[in-house]
Amino acid sequence: MPRRSHHPDHEVTEINWRVLKTLWPYLLEFRARISIAIACLILTKIASVYLPFILKDLVDTLDTNNKQSLLLVPLGLVAAYGLVRFSIVIFAEIRDTLFGRVTERAIRRIGLKVFQHLHRLELDFHLNRQTGGLSRDIDRGTSGISFLMRFMVFNIVPTLFEIALVIGILGYNYGVMFSLAVLASIVCYVGYSVKATEWRTGYIREANKADSSSNTRAIDSLLNYETVKYFTNERYEADAYDEQLGTWEQAKIKNRLSLFALNGGQALIIAVSMTGMLAMAAYQVTHQHMTLGDFVLINAFMMQLFLPLNFLGFVYREIKGSMANIEHMFSLLAKTPKVVDSADAQSIKVSQGAISFNDVSFTYDGKREVISGLNFTIGSGQKVAVVGDSGSGKSTLVKLLFRFYNTSSGQITIDGQDISQVTQHSLRTHIGIVPQDTVLFNDTLFANVHYGNPEASVADVRQAIELAHLDRFIASLPEGEETMVGERGLKLSGGEKQRVAIARTILKAPAILVFDEATSSLDSHSEQAILNAIKQVSQNKTSLVIAHRLSTVVDADHIIVMQQGQVVEQGDHQTLIAKSGKYAAMWALQQSE
Repeated sequence: MPRRSHHPDHEVTEINWRVLKTLWPYLLEFRARISIAIACLILTKIASVYLPFILKDLVDTLDTNNKQSLLLVPLGLVAAYGLVRFSIVIFAEIRDTLFGRVTERAIRRIGLKVFQHLHRLELDFHLNRQTGGLSRDIDRGTSGISFLMRFMVFNIVPTLFEIALVIGILGYNYGVMFSLAVLASIVCYVGYSVKATEWRTGYIREANKADSSSNTRAIDSLLNYETVKYFTNERYEADAYDEQLGTWEQAKIKNRLSLFALNGGQALIIAVSMTGMLAMAAYQVTHQHMTLGDFVLINAFMMQLFLPLNFLGFVYREIKGSMANIEHMFSLLAKTPKVVDSADAQSIKVSQGAISFNDVSFTYDGKREVISGLNFTIGSGQKVAVVGDSGSGKSTLVKLLFRFYNTSSGQITIDGQDISQVTQHSLRTHIGIVPQDTVLFNDTLFANVHYGNPEASVADVRQAIELAHLDRFIASLPEGEETMVGERGLKLSGGEKQRVAIARTILKAPAILVFDEATSSLDSHSEQAILNAIKQVSQNKTSLVIAHRLSTVVDADHIIVMQQGQVVEQGDHQTLIAKSGKYAAMWALQQSE
């Protein structure tokens, strides 16, 4: 069974600590919070290390025969134990609360930055992207930041601090052998965890790849719901999706077995280490070199050290994966848009709306020219139509005018201003479009029209709806303008979607209008209604009309006939018919049809 292309996997080979450097500027917004959180972290660990000493004193006190001490001292030590235990929790909660705000703000800032950057990237990137995989990359990146901050700050760093304290205390109080035993245990544990986790990474990668692939496949299929239904390929889609899920299931099984090996090895090292340390302590107690309290203290220290280390394999793997996910998300930010404003770009000033294509050539891939040496002018308030066969480069003109792509050579000007030297935002502000395929947001009809100018008043939106002759249709709906249009406008017909597009453009009130085969997919009745609306909207405005049906452009001031990226004829309808050339042949063919 053929399979669609998978989302590329992001291989995790080694931890890239430069990720922390990239994140650092986003964390510095809350320097005071970070300082207090770190202070609480240190206090938490000091209290944790002090706790076993209280236990030691309590046991040693209970082990004596002093009746007075049996009554008063243990009560004080028990109270102290409870107070220290409570302070550990409180300091940890304060630390988590303070640092949580820092992490959340960093995620918000980075998430917004990535979103804005994706909108700055060129059309090519968005035509080639896989939406499901891309959204999963961003989700994983932001989740990775949360995980990295939480575990680096609350697990790894505090544990290393505590290990250093405990090794120092044991060496000072009980001799170098105890320090070396703890150090050897931790080195063995960490070494095994890192090696086993490295071995497991391949299975984690497989599972992530299968997860991305199945998610992309599912979204792709659901976005093409109608196509699936047209070709009755529900079974094919289900089988293909199940195949992806099968790959994911197998990867998960291997993942689980490798986790068993990791956890089993860690448990063995902990058991051997604990047993060895307690045997040494028991030997010292029996020879009266240590008290019973010392035995309890060493046992408590070992339990405290291994409890956070118990998650080391998981934390190491997740931190490694998180850094890779964060790095991949930042690599999206590193993508340089191919269409950028020049350093001294100014806002375009449009008064007349005259457009000129001056010796414009363009190629998508650097090999085949889609447009070659194009020259034509649209005067202020004129309606100019561009016609030609499919693939002649008509719709590419629209993309170049909106500057979704830069021209390979030549220039496009509006009122004498080269559009490559003005800001993209100001350029697109002055151009309105009714596209061939109007894609709507999954929102209400009113909201979709309002999108043409989010600053417009309710009265302005309703006036635009009326001018686009959309008001009767809305009045016939039970929920009126609050009717949900469905994803991509699925619930509306082609003609209704085109009216929404016209209403949007009316609300935007641009100086220049573009109609990109706006009626090509409509029936004759809908086409006539839309043409009347278009005629009304485009009065006294400069209009560029890309058309397939010649009957829709007979009233154009000027008609340009394109073939293989070049102008082969131009003139008004009557002039072109009289020439008996390409246009006349196209007209005759369409009339006979």
